Amino acid sequence: MKLKILIAEDDPHTRAALSELLRGEGHDVIAAGSGEDACRLFDQQRPDLACLDVMMPGRSGYDVCRHIRAAAAHTPILFITARAEEIDKVVGLELGADDYIVKPFGGKEVLARIRAVARRCLAPPQPPRSDEPEFADEDFWMHQLHVIPRQLRAQTGDQSIELTPRELQILQLLHARADEVVDRKLLFEIIWGATSMPASRTLDQTISQLRKRIEPDPKHPQIIQTVYGVGYRYCTAPS
Repeated sequence: MKLKILIAEDDPHTRAALSELLRGEGHDVIAAGSGEDACRLFDQQRPDLACLDVMMPGRSGYDVCRHIRAAAAHTPILFITARAEEIDKVVGLELGADDYIVKPFGGKEVLARIRAVARRCLAPPQPPRSDEPEFADEDFWMHQLHVIPRQLRAQTGDQSIELTPRELQILQLLHARADEVVDRKLLFEIIWGATSMPASRTLDQTISQLRKRIEPDPKHPQIIQTVYGVGYRYCTAPS
């Protein structure tokens, strides 16, 4: 699959190396050395996929990610950065990034992750699976949590909780299969569109951050319970 790829990277050596690597695979490359240039080039040329460094002069990779998500919600985004702390990965994933690679990295890893993200996000729509639920827009309750899909938010008591589209789909899927164990593979296929790369902790990080906002006690979750080695479950009867 030939792609038009935006690389936003302030280090000229890394930017040149990535450009050469991707062009060698037959992709068209748009290179930007700052966040401002990345936003401008994205608006002008609408690439198929974006690779964003986090720390850039002016507007950061997070700012560019927000800009892209506001303009084109489904464009795949891959963060490539030297920052390895888990909180940085979580922030990137919460903003809507599709994968995350930490420097230093190998060329084969970059290409493999780009191919995987492209397959998940840019593949033609597939007919719905027989076991895939159709999510409705009706409100629903998960214990004390009132989920309001049309507003992309939930309510617990007086607290309003903003949800990302993926977080909402996770709650909808678990609610639709209440008291059943939803295995990780099915979660990835329905929420992300395909199985994630084996080393990715995207699902775990997403659910961990969601629990912190919706669970009264995230260390002892009642809404999203872990079934170790299998997946997750919403139990209608609190444990």
